[in-house]
Amino acid sequence: MTSNPLVFLRATFYRWAQLWPQLCESLADAPEVLAVADLHIENFGNWRDLEGRLIWGVNDVDEAHPLPYTSDLVRLATSAVLLGERGLKMSLSRVCDAIMLGYMKGLTRGPRPFVLAERHRKLRKMALGELRNPKLFWSRMDALPTASDVPADALAILAAALPAGLSYRLCTRQAGEGSLGRQRFLALADYAGGMVAREVKAVAPSAVLWQSKAPASIFYQNLLDSPHRVKDPYVHLQDRWIVRRLAPDCSRIDLSAITAVSDQTVLLKSMGRETANIHLGTVGAQERILGDLDRRMRYWLEVSVECMVDACLKDFGQWRKHMKR
Repeated sequence: MTSNPLVFLRATFYRWAQLWPQLCESLADAPEVLAVADLHIENFGNWRDLEGRLIWGVNDVDEAHPLPYTSDLVRLATSAVLLGERGLKMSLSRVCDAIMLGYMKGLTRGPRPFVLAERHRKLRKMALGELRNPKLFWSRMDALPTASDVPADALAILAAALPAGLSYRLCTRQAGEGSLGRQRFLALADYAGGMVAREVKAVAPSAVLWQSKAPASIFYQNLLDSPHRVKDPYVHLQDRWIVRRLAPDCSRIDLSAITAVSDQTVLLKSMGRETANIHLGTVGAQERILGDLDRRMRYWLEVSVECMVDACLKDFGQWRKHMKR
C-alpha cells in the first residue's frame, strides 16, 4: 500500500465507500445501477468463453453492489489519473474525455461485449501482446506453497472443478490488493500434457455496506449473469466461494506498459464502453442515465475526479508517514 497511490486506492475501497458520498454529494442522486463499485483500470482483463474466443472486459466484480452510475465512472477515471508517473501520458481532462466518449458510445449505440476476434483490432493486438508467457506463468504457480487445513467444502469444490480423476496439489497464494486477507486455495494438476489450475476465494459482502444499513446481500453472481456480458464458463459463485480457472490467457492489459497516447486512449475508451455494457444490464438504465447526464454540467466528471484524486493522495501521504514511524 505504501508503494504508490494507485495500489493504495485498490487496497482501500472501504475508504472510497466512505468518502465518495461525502465529497461527491451532488452525484449521489444519480440513477442507480448494479455497479462494479470497486472499478479501476486494473480490473479489466481477458478470458475465454465457451467457444474458446478471447473476451476482454471487467474481470473482478467482488465488490459489486447497486450504486449511482456516477460512482463507477469517477473511480475508474481517478484510478487512471493516479497511475501518473508510472506511465500514463494523458492529462486529467483527456482521461475523463476518453472514458466518457466510450461510455456515451455504449449508452447510445447499445451494449456490445468485447469479443476480440473480427472487431477491436487495436485492443486485440494489445491483449495478445500482454498474454503471459506460459512457461513463466506455470513455473510461478508451481512455486506456490503447499496448502494445509483446506476447508472441506473448498476441497470438494476444487475437485469438482477439475477434469475427473486427476490427482492435484493444493496450494495457497496471495493476489490483488483489496482481498489480501481472504482465504485462497489453488489446485494444480497435470492434464493431457499440460498444467491446469482452479482457484477458490472466500466471498464477502461489498465494502459499500460498511457505510450502509442495507442487508448484507452479495451481488457477485448477479453481475456475472448480466445479459450483456460474455460469460467465463469457469467463473461462478458456489456457496461461500468464488470459483475460477487460472491460466496464462486470463490476464489484463497493463495501461502503464502502453507507450503510445493513441493506444492509451483506445484502452480508456474501451473501459468506458465496457462500463456502459455493465450498467445497461440494469433494466431501464439507458433512458434514466441519458436523462441524468443531460442535466449535469459539462465538466462534472473532471471536477469530481480532481476532488477524489486529492482525497486519495492526502490519505496516501498520511498512510506513508504512519508506516514510517
